[in-house]
Amino acid sequence: MIITAIKQQVKRRDRYSIFVDGKYAFSLSEGGLIDSRLASGQEIDAARLKELKAAAGLDKAYGNALRYVAMRPRSEWELADYFRRKGIDEDAARQVTERLRKLDLLNDAAFARAWVVNRHLLKSVSKRRLRLELQQKHVPSDIIDVVLAEDETDERDALRTLIEKKRARYPDQQKLMQYLARQGFSYDDIKSALRADD
Repeated sequence: MIITAIKQQVKRRDRYSIFVDGKYAFSLSEGGLIDSRLASGQEIDAARLKELKAAAGLDKAYGNALRYVAMRPRSEWELADYFRRKGIDEDAARQVTERLRKLDLLNDAAFARAWVVNRHLLKSVSKRRLRLELQQKHVPSDIIDVVLAEDETDERDALRTLIEKKRARYPDQQKLMQYLARQGFSYDDIKSALRADD
């Protein structure tokens, strides 16, 4: 078998299609192509072709995972779920996950810290709500405990800010209290903040 052509893809300029005996065989990223040391006219046997196709699958999974974690920080569970949805086999998923961990692109503690900071930037939210959201992302409880202990946000200030912001939208005090409770604040804190606000 002979590598008859190596062509840059039109839609994915970062990937190259490899043709064996005139037919498309697999594709590689630029880095994967360099690592494989393939060249047009090179002769390969069936075992090498099988090996290259396996490497191509891993290369593609890594590229897709890299783009996925580059969009925003992800928890390890989110990445594992992404692999399941994309049908990536367990061995490839494990290798890609380990590679991303080594590059510090996959780190549940860093993810949880970024989540807490970003949620506070978006709106006033309780630690109870943050804990629930991080649990939904399957961040380990010990990491959640540490990250929330590090968070120096004053919940009473956050609650007062939220009341000021939402009072016009919820003129009925009972509905305002329900909204605040859905944000994870306790009824006692809500009642106390509303009494202080009156």
